[in-house]
Amino acid sequence: MDYWNLALLFGVGSIAGFINVNAGGGSSLTLPTLIFLGLEGALANGTNRVAIFIQNIFAVASFRRNKMFQLKTSSELSLFTLPGAVLGATLAVRISSALFERILGGVLIFIVISLFFSRSYGDRGSIQKEEKNWLIYPALIGIGFYGGFLQVGVGFLFMAALYHLLKVDLVTVNMHKVFIILIYTLPALIIFMLSGNVNWTFGLVLAAGNAFGGWWGAHVAVKGGERVIRIILAVAITIMALKLFGFF
Repeated sequence: MDYWNLALLFGVGSIAGFINVNAGGGSSLTLPTLIFLGLEGALANGTNRVAIFIQNIFAVASFRRNKMFQLKTSSELSLFTLPGAVLGATLAVRISSALFERILGGVLIFIVISLFFSRSYGDRGSIQKEEKNWLIYPALIGIGFYGGFLQVGVGFLFMAALYHLLKVDLVTVNMHKVFIILIYTLPALIIFMLSGNVNWTFGLVLAAGNAFGGWWGAHVAVKGGERVIRIILAVAITIMALKLFGFF
């Protein structure tokens, strides 16, 4: 067993967990890292779900400890992601590893572009009551499918949908987001497990890092330091995407 690889996974997982809770895109670090450590696409995809699931248990617990918890609304929103997540995960275990890695590379490049050209979220203060737009429901079904299939960057999609269609502040957005991802990740993880696409050693070590980062990330308000995180994440994603496309 290579303990350096395990230490790398824990470190990358810690960074990813923190980023996932406060914004999104942490899987754009963990998933390519798993592939670089020798896992095929579907196996890396399934292994990453172990970390995502455990990370969000800790994140939800941390939000709740900080008096941010709306079980009824979060549960209702989560239910709409489940059909899409099951379909997405089923597709993910059926495609070839080569095709998966090409899709992943394309998504990573798109995320880099979006990081530089997306508008910053405004400050809405503390909004406690959601104003649901009916479009949130089909949006959640679609995002659930993408999350079940790939997961990378799904946090950005949830943030956009929840922020613009529920009209709530970013802390509330992240509170709902981590709960939703926790719920739909479970059936997706089961599908990957049943198809033999989980490396438990890598998954649990990565999960420990994600949980550590997710726990502390839930304490941090979504403000300040955004530009630095975007630049660092963009550089890392670009290097990994170029590697996946075979440029070096």
